[in-house]
Amino acid sequence: MTHYKHSRRAFIQGSVGALALGALAACSSGDSNGSESNKPAASSDFTGEGPISWVQGKDFSGGMVQKRLDEWNKKYPNEKVTLIELSAEADQQRQSLINAAQTNSAAYDVIGLDVVWVAEFAANRWIVEIPQDTKPDGIIDAVWDTGTYRDKQYAVPYATDASIMYYRKDFLEKANAEVPKTWEDVKKVTEAVRKLPGMQNIAGFGGQWAKYEGLTCCISEFINTCGGAIVDDSGKVTVDSPESIKGIQTAVDAFKSKLIPTSTLEWQEEDSRNGFESGEVLFLRNWPYQYVNDMKELGPDKFGVAPLPSIDGKAYMSTLGGHNCAITTNCKNKATALKFVKWWTNKESQQYNLEKQSNAPIYGDLYTKEENVKKFPYLTTLKASLDSAKGRPHAVAYGDVTAAIQDAIYPALQGKTDAESAAKQLAEKLKTIIKN
Repeated sequence: MTHYKHSRRAFIQGSVGALALGALAACSSGDSNGSESNKPAASSDFTGEGPISWVQGKDFSGGMVQKRLDEWNKKYPNEKVTLIELSAEADQQRQSLINAAQTNSAAYDVIGLDVVWVAEFAANRWIVEIPQDTKPDGIIDAVWDTGTYRDKQYAVPYATDASIMYYRKDFLEKANAEVPKTWEDVKKVTEAVRKLPGMQNIAGFGGQWAKYEGLTCCISEFINTCGGAIVDDSGKVTVDSPESIKGIQTAVDAFKSKLIPTSTLEWQEEDSRNGFESGEVLFLRNWPYQYVNDMKELGPDKFGVAPLPSIDGKAYMSTLGGHNCAITTNCKNKATALKFVKWWTNKESQQYNLEKQSNAPIYGDLYTKEENVKKFPYLTTLKASLDSAKGRPHAVAYGDVTAAIQDAIYPALQGKTDAESAAKQLAEKLKTIIKN
């Protein structure tokens, strides 16, 4: 997130994850307090044609990104795009991008940014403002807005993201169980499946709970679904509200009861996908990219997708993920870079990314296109998840924010502290980071 792999996510993740990490690396040198003083103005002079690089997290699609770039390179041989893949881990991706910016490296031209990194990169003038006429017709407005900072556009979305629930259809059928719609149903169905011969040790609900961005996404969903928020829409820290504490407590209780297995405290996106496909968990919260992989590894008879379960009557609120294209300040061939961004985010590319990578499209009509719905029946579920999705805290120093969330919540999930103490500790820390 975003997966999380590069498309999510890890964010990856992304995530989404990458897409998807350990604790933030080199925070002391990599994070910014968002001050814009004494920084050189970012050049928005979109001139210069020639070779450029496209920089993203590791491609898990079996080379489909390069195949799409090959089409560009064939069409524009004098403006060749070279793919640079960074780590599979989102935090490490971010640190690599920051290191390049801080050393004024010209190696990175167009970069893939998790939606939560845009403010930081824009505030530090590591990326340039995008012309307003770059906005494509038909893009989902909320998705387009993820590329803004102080009412100016600094990035163009190329993949959006919201989590959905994958379930082992084959196991549910053996237990004559229905797909759960509520958190209590998840518990009941898990108990029913565990009564099957040889299934007594299957875990109930999996996710990405390692100490990285995935944990921030997952705990945000529990908090939001219980009616709370880490930071409210006005920017006020509210993670210590009764509703937010209840969300944390719900997750803590799930670990304590083994509904969520302890092993998931080491899981990132691909770990969780592998655990699901190998039959370790019955239900899994993950990003859309998993669908294509499950079709290859399991086939349509063994798995299905559904909305994530409600908690106490409140609809599950997915974390809004996704990745955006941004042009670096140090890019020499900005005319080519802008042309590439428009091409990389056009409807044809979005259709390609949907079919080859299960990336969630940025265009609303691709979710209702008849042939898409027939081939990817999860699109209806995904669109509903996107419609109710909630973004993570918008902060220039987002790296510090997510690190604080992870530092406070991870021990609670391990049973080393309680939910209320974790929430209060986190609230005090966030108030020193987020300045209104």
